[in-house]
Amino acid sequence: MLQRSSRRVPHGGRRPRVAGLTAAAALVAAVLGWFAGLIQVPGIESPLTAQAQIGGVPAAQLSAAKASLAAIPVKGRAPKTGYARSEFGEAWADTDRNGCDTRNDVLARDLRGAVFRAGTRDCVVLSGSLEDPYTGTTIPFQRGERSADVQIDHIVPLSDAWQKGAQQWTAQQRHSFANDPANLRAVDGPANQQKSDGDLATWLPPNRSFRCEYAVDVVEVKAGYGLWMTQAEHDKAAELLGACRAE
Repeated sequence: MLQRSSRRVPHGGRRPRVAGLTAAAALVAAVLGWFAGLIQVPGIESPLTAQAQIGGVPAAQLSAAKASLAAIPVKGRAPKTGYARSEFGEAWADTDRNGCDTRNDVLARDLRGAVFRAGTRDCVVLSGSLEDPYTGTTIPFQRGERSADVQIDHIVPLSDAWQKGAQQWTAQQRHSFANDPANLRAVDGPANQQKSDGDLATWLPPNRSFRCEYAVDVVEVKAGYGLWMTQAEHDKAAELLGACRAE
């Protein structure tokens, strides 16, 4: 009688497969946990963690910023030759003819509890409190020796604008740009000094939760004025807008 030969399965022969499946499942769980921000990997942020950390803007504004970024030309930085603050006209002029210079207009807009000098028709700001978006701190403003604690920042710095299209403008266009409230913000003085003429590729607000809004503002200003970006700045802007939370 022909007998069927039997092969004995080696002891534990199925265990490698089970172990492999378990390891794969653990890897998938780890990746999903990292993506959701539940598991931290040193030096590597998950997309959702990054999105939560840099803040957000209204969905319509974010969509518009992404469209604007796609239309911004990418070119190399032009030489800084010929740049001077005076190329952008009188500093803090009264361009809207409301009787107040631009600096005081921005302080009145951005400070809480602004107190004005008597007899100036609520123009000259004497004191107030700034909820600084760049550092996330509250800064008291007092006109006088400590006025520089709060400074007015050009969101797109004048020097950066000069090297990315503004030197081709008329003097009036540069003057309007330097005093445009859409490109101005009251901020922490030291942070403003640290920023200097940095663009998105070289400087971002220390307050991470404001970086989305900051990037959107830069994109909107540059698109509105027909300025270009370097490849590095354009890439950084795309990265930031991609991580923004639509609210």
